[in-house]
Amino acid sequence: MDILNIASMGFLVVFLGTLFLFGELLVKSKGIFGILGIGIMAVYFSHHLGGGETGIWVILLYITGLVLIVVDGKVISDGTIALLGIVLMILGLAVPAPSFVYGALVAMGLVLGAAASLLFLKVFPSRKLWSKMTLRDRLTGELGYNSINDNYKDLVGKRGKAVTPFRPIGTIEVEGKQYSATSENNWLTEGTMIEVISVDGTRIVVKKVESE
Repeated sequence: MDILNIASMGFLVVFLGTLFLFGELLVKSKGIFGILGIGIMAVYFSHHLGGGETGIWVILLYITGLVLIVVDGKVISDGTIALLGIVLMILGLAVPAPSFVYGALVAMGLVLGAAASLLFLKVFPSRKLWSKMTLRDRLTGELGYNSINDNYKDLVGKRGKAVTPFRPIGTIEVEGKQYSATSENNWLTEGTMIEVISVDGTRIVVKKVESE
């Protein structure tokens, strides 16, 4: 396929191959995207490699990069190993390229193809690769999560005493139970009468009760 000697065609082939390979990693496509991606990339490598030891080494470099991306997504999920994998894939594509411009274009094709594969997430169900990196669900009460302890919310407006000095964090006792609290910028002595003025998450804010 002499048409693959044209740098722009090399860019297009790598773009499409990467689009489908990364799409296979990101969404559940029953292997269709994987087959398309492998087939397209096989055309690229078969054209530019004449076989032999060098050809096998370049292909292994590309495959190793792809494997590192999968390992990162399934095990590590911090993106570091995936970045190294992308670099190895770019090297695997650029080394057999006939010119520097060709190599730069296929490298760009890989990056753009990987980015474009994210569009598949809008249509197909996700494989949840790198799901450890982000919490996609909001931790709301409707989903069974509570950011504020119900007992803490009930403390607002109640009075108690400081059982330890506050500098400005200490322990209070309200209705026979002890809680960690803060008096913000105020230092309190042990035994000081306090009132709970607000609760922010699990952070209880108190103030000194002035003598009546």
